[in-house]
Amino acid sequence: MGDLEAYERRFRRRGLPLFIEGRSAREDVWTRAAPLLALVFIGEMLGAIQFDWPILVNVAAALGGLAILLGAFGLLNLARGRRFWSLPKDVGYAELAAFVLVPAALPLIFGGQAGSAVITVAANLLLLALVYAVIAYGLLAIVLWAARRFFDQLGAALSVISRAVPLLLVFSLVLFINTEMWQVFSEMPDAFLVLVGGLFVAVGSVFVIVRLPREVDDLEREVGDGPPLDRRERANVGLVMFVSQSLQILVVAVAIGAFFVLFGALAIGTVVREAWEVDDGTSILTFTLFGERIQITEALVRVSGGIAAFAGLYYAIAVLTDTTYRQEFLEELTDDMRATFTERAEYRELRGAAEA
Repeated sequence: MGDLEAYERRFRRRGLPLFIEGRSAREDVWTRAAPLLALVFIGEMLGAIQFDWPILVNVAAALGGLAILLGAFGLLNLARGRRFWSLPKDVGYAELAAFVLVPAALPLIFGGQAGSAVITVAANLLLLALVYAVIAYGLLAIVLWAARRFFDQLGAALSVISRAVPLLLVFSLVLFINTEMWQVFSEMPDAFLVLVGGLFVAVGSVFVIVRLPREVDDLEREVGDGPPLDRRERANVGLVMFVSQSLQILVVAVAIGAFFVLFGALAIGTVVREAWEVDDGTSILTFTLFGERIQITEALVRVSGGIAAFAGLYYAIAVLTDTTYRQEFLEELTDDMRATFTERAEYRELRGAAEA
């Protein structure tokens, strides 16, 4: 048993918890997350209050909301054959549905706040998805693993950057010194700015994801140790590859954005922005360099962020279409994964012998 646990710890540390046999969401994911979910569940009693109510009314509403939450939780425990105040050791669909829906009922009961109820449902669903990704697929471990090996990948990434970035910078510079670009991003509402950035991220993610099944097949065929991967294990390996590539894309996008913040602060002065009729917004940083006033404004950061999002999308496409990079990336990943796949085969044999 000790050897099995050692293998399982290594799988978790490398972001591949689904290589562990016998895992289930009910017992290994939601049960581990139960204390966090219980804390959030109780905290959502604040959904019963309204800011325009008097303090005492809000206190009474919060206490009433807490009573409803605890009562619903206790009744669900009794219905499931548990003690009223017990923390579930087996979290199933009923508990998850209660976590999403019961707190959302509070804004409806106290003041008929339909909008708050919808937001509560969406936020709780998002939290459940994040918790599942972190625990079931080892998302945090994957990010740490990808960050540790990032500098090992940097040589392969630089070969793509050296070919992709020069052309990217030419296009980006043309966009950056364009009047309409500044006017669009400086006047765009904050919510729309976030949506545009999210759109670039979503499209770039799609470009990366569409190649993952083929790359997982290539990786499995190259390593070739142990039984074939099942669907969940393939998804776990694909997530490792996705995070690893996404980290490179993020670093490139951030570097491009930082470059244009610096370039814009030096090259696009107040006179130019006034001639372009740009709304600068707030001034983030002002300093003097060689007797000249240098200003980093909200508009500059917005435009640089837009260019960075475009750069990230462009780099994602370049990574997708660059054969040399794909080969180097897969070779490095194969070397890293070979030991893990070998350990998976040994783990399967050891577990089979222990269960025999």
